[in-house]
Amino acid sequence: MSPTRFRAPLIALIVALTTVIALPALPTLPVLATAPAHAASTTSAKPALTDPHTCADAPGFTCSTLTVPLDHSGKTPGELKLQVATGDNADAPKGVLLLLTGGPGQPSVPFVTALADRLPEVAADYRWVTIDLRGTGANALKCPALQAESVTSDVAPATPAAIRECSQIIGSERAFYRTDDTIADLELLRRALGVRQMTLNGLSYGSRTAAHYAFARPANVRKMVLDSVIPFADPEHDDALGLVSMRAHRRVLREACAQVKGCTWDPTEDLAWLVRQRGDGVRLLDLTVVAGFLDPTYSGVIHAMHKARAGDPADLDRMLADLAAAQPQPYEMFSWGLQIATHCADARQPWGDSSTAPHRRQAALERRIERLRPHETYPFDRATAAGLGFVQRCLHWPASRPGSQPPAWSRIPVPTLLLAGDRDLSTPVEWAQEVAARAPQGKLVVVPNTPHLVQVMEPGHTGRDAISAFLTQD
Repeated sequence: MSPTRFRAPLIALIVALTTVIALPALPTLPVLATAPAHAASTTSAKPALTDPHTCADAPGFTCSTLTVPLDHSGKTPGELKLQVATGDNADAPKGVLLLLTGGPGQPSVPFVTALADRLPEVAADYRWVTIDLRGTGANALKCPALQAESVTSDVAPATPAAIRECSQIIGSERAFYRTDDTIADLELLRRALGVRQMTLNGLSYGSRTAAHYAFARPANVRKMVLDSVIPFADPEHDDALGLVSMRAHRRVLREACAQVKGCTWDPTEDLAWLVRQRGDGVRLLDLTVVAGFLDPTYSGVIHAMHKARAGDPADLDRMLADLAAAQPQPYEMFSWGLQIATHCADARQPWGDSSTAPHRRQAALERRIERLRPHETYPFDRATAAGLGFVQRCLHWPASRPGSQPPAWSRIPVPTLLLAGDRDLSTPVEWAQEVAARAPQGKLVVVPNTPHLVQVMEPGHTGRDAISAFLTQD
């Protein structure tokens, strides 16, 4: 599992999948679905927010446009016009709170009002601001075949043909959709807002964006909230094969079983048996990830797996069929083109970074898979690790300029609150623990009975109370 994987588009997962997968569904909410940048923008004039108008997708906010260079080094011409939403309370006592959502591939503006409404104490003290990052929203990268094939999460692979088509559509501009480029955009946003510091609120992939901005510009960050944490990558971080999430199934499914009526068995044994017998570990992993968004008790999946192992696979097969039948989302709500361009530039894979020639990648992947031992993947297997989408997509992606990485010894340099849902299989608690160990001024709050995206999905208020206390108290 690379540090950029599993930021599934939650619009697809929660809105689309609740209509097709027969699992207990949560109420439909307007929900949210990578290295430090040092290059200075070539824009000589002070950045500005232009064309202010009422936000159609964000009541209570003013929308405007931030113009940024395609290439912050100035070597390649072109510019992008990014949508920004700013709260009307410009005189908020604690300044700007910048919301960064997930993917990569998801816009932010359509969701800022809902998030602000769920944190009223914070909204009283801060001016919420957000931006549709390059390659999202109105600037979405559009890859028709990849968009049609990619519906649920980046666990599922896409065909090499769809990946090749996408790389041809984006062309040489794929070099400018790294997290590095986004960080440079955020610095222009800060200057356009006319503020010395911002407080950052990063969700899922947004947590990685926030952390990397803090590495690049620590003096410009007051505090950070990292929700559903993705580790910031370094050359020694080797989780490109999904190993942490696979192993987290042992903890999550066993804890869930203890609360599921009638569950007196170990569901990970059922899952391991199914992976061995059916040979479809990738599909089963995709299902468990999606199921957590829709039903954090995992009750339906636990019972379906147990029945399948006992000889009645009907419920499990129906769930997998429904997952495959989900419809793709509009580009404006999630861009799989951006997801693959950013992920493959930022991620460190078994073959190295994205500059590795494609013809050298398969052999390196096979060597890494061969070294895996059963305890590293259980209850899944080597074939699952090799077949996961976030590896297979980058296997076929053309060589490109890699994103930079913070040094292995890096520590988060600002006060940080980390939130993790104990039922999250997308960005597991173990990831948050890893990052918390590298945050001297950090505090980790594990939120019970909660999947991915604590601020949106938690059934109680533990996480939101922690955010309010952290942000409103000096």
